[in-house]
Amino acid sequence: GMGIVDLGRRVELLSMDPRFHDISVGLYEGPGDGARVFTIHSYSRLPGAEGRVAGIAAAMRSLGGMAAADAPGAVRFRCGAGHRLAVKRLFLDACKVPEDEAVPRPMTVDDRKSGQTIRAEGTGGGGYRVAGDGGERRRALAVARGLARLAEMEQAEGRDDEVRFPCGHAHDPLVGLLMVRALNLRAVMRELEAQAARGVLAAPSARN
Repeated sequence: GMGIVDLGRRVELLSMDPRFHDISVGLYEGPGDGARVFTIHSYSRLPGAEGRVAGIAAAMRSLGGMAAADAPGAVRFRCGAGHRLAVKRLFLDACKVPEDEAVPRPMTVDDRKSGQTIRAEGTGGGGYRVAGDGGERRRALAVARGLARLAEMEQAEGRDDEVRFPCGHAHDPLVGLLMVRALNLRAVMRELEAQAARGVLAAPSARN
């Protein structure tokens, strides 16, 4: 089997896979510079575990617009950047969805509070403008801020309704994946903090 050294560093862990016998599956950021490569790996010896890993990689490609990398279970973005925070979310979502449902989501979210649909539109160069179809701007701006946090995007200078990926490339599937969560950012930040606390407790490296 592969040793930890080959895998790089673990950036996310699903301790119990709900879709495959509760095995634990990790997402690792590959060693080496240049294009960031992420590898999905499980130490489970169960028959079918390798197929499950390949299935999660396929879901990350179709759900998040990633490309295959050279190893089975390895994926990367065509732009070569890591987009690490967004990739963690993509990994967890890819583990949850049935494989036939792993398709890119539209870049819209229905906001019940303001009764409008909020959508992101690409402006080129990795930029997106966020607007609602009602007159109410505040909620759309909250989504723009949420996307900036969740996908490590930059707020465009002098425009609070526009965010962009620093890599300068469009990532529509990532934006679609994060729209709903961007609207509910507080809950997401609480979840990330809880997960980080659990991760620290669970990591063997923290104990020696």
